[in-house]
Amino acid sequence: MVSSLRERFNAAFSPEAYQAFMQALDAEFDYHIRFRVAETPVFVPAAFRRRLLEAAEGIIDVLCRPDFKALSESAIPDAFRVPREDAHTTFLCLDFAVCRDEAGELSPQLIELQGCPSLFAYQVMLAETYRRHYPAVPPELPFLFGGLDHAAYFELLRRVIVADENPEQVILLEVDPDNQATRIDFLCTERELGIRTVCTSDLRRRGRQVYYERDGKEIPVRRIYNRVIFDDYVQRTDKQAPFAFTEDLDVTWVGHPNWFFRISKHTMPLLKSPYVPETLYLHELREIPPDLDRYVLKPLFSYAGSGVKIHVTPEDLAAVDDPSNYILQRKVEYAPVIPTPDDPAKVEIRLLYVWEPEAARPRLVVNLARLSKGLMIGVRYNKDREWVGGSVCFFE
Repeated sequence: MVSSLRERFNAAFSPEAYQAFMQALDAEFDYHIRFRVAETPVFVPAAFRRRLLEAAEGIIDVLCRPDFKALSESAIPDAFRVPREDAHTTFLCLDFAVCRDEAGELSPQLIELQGCPSLFAYQVMLAETYRRHYPAVPPELPFLFGGLDHAAYFELLRRVIVADENPEQVILLEVDPDNQATRIDFLCTERELGIRTVCTSDLRRRGRQVYYERDGKEIPVRRIYNRVIFDDYVQRTDKQAPFAFTEDLDVTWVGHPNWFFRISKHTMPLLKSPYVPETLYLHELREIPPDLDRYVLKPLFSYAGSGVKIHVTPEDLAAVDDPSNYILQRKVEYAPVIPTPDDPAKVEIRLLYVWEPEAARPRLVVNLARLSKGLMIGVRYNKDREWVGGSVCFFE
């Protein structure tokens, strides 16, 4: 989006350079990344950076309201309510589409927000690999925020995730982690923090204490870096823990499960901003909008865009069994802002925050970008395309 940098990058690009870049990523852990990585990073101009951060701060103002917990209480299903919830989320992700406003200026539009972790460790490796392999990436443009460098960033993550515990007693918990597309992030996290990744079905419990096996020894778990997505967990009956997470266990959840529900699509109707598309709870809909074709129907809780209807009809609304678990959101028009060798690519930017226990507000630390040439962001809409996939932003 910075024209001069884009022209320089595209002019210097070659398929051979991209192949070498991908080989370097895979060689880091002798592991082939299972999702598509884009050929290019995103160069974000200073003016759009300011609008992006303005949009994010307005959203965070709502999350910091003293009544936010009361407003989000109905988001947590009784069957998934976990004890020992903390005062606020530990992680926050805000997803913005890059659009154009009526004046033709670049403008962010909120697509989704999440109170759970994302690829906090992998994104650093990705950005550093782009920088090493593409001389056209300016060394002075940061991808981290607040003056953080590699060491300070992972020290912050260590302070939040491991805290004062022995890393041996801290685990990254996921459902079937060896077969998750995001396994590369687990490998990066293990290397940087010295913790192990554990499958939900490999946990054990005696009384209120949780255990896992490490190097042939049974190790008590003190802290759980929670990467479990409940939509995935409830479907994997073969990977269930031998106890319910809703029991009062003697562990600290880092990324408490309740915040996955509290900060989610459920929050969208509470946000009133020029950077947030109009969003309605389906069960509160009094009449069908006359321009229904300009809305998207979304389940409140779904994984990787499943269940989303782009072309909505009145029949689709009538067919919803549980309207309280759906929202109707006005469509946003992604701007094709990145020139590529064929069609220009659209961009979605995820801002990743860490919220330390005693802090008044979350802290922006790193980012993630996704490039698309399809109707939506995601693999299923970009099959057999190039210059699409996961990426990272460098900011003016």
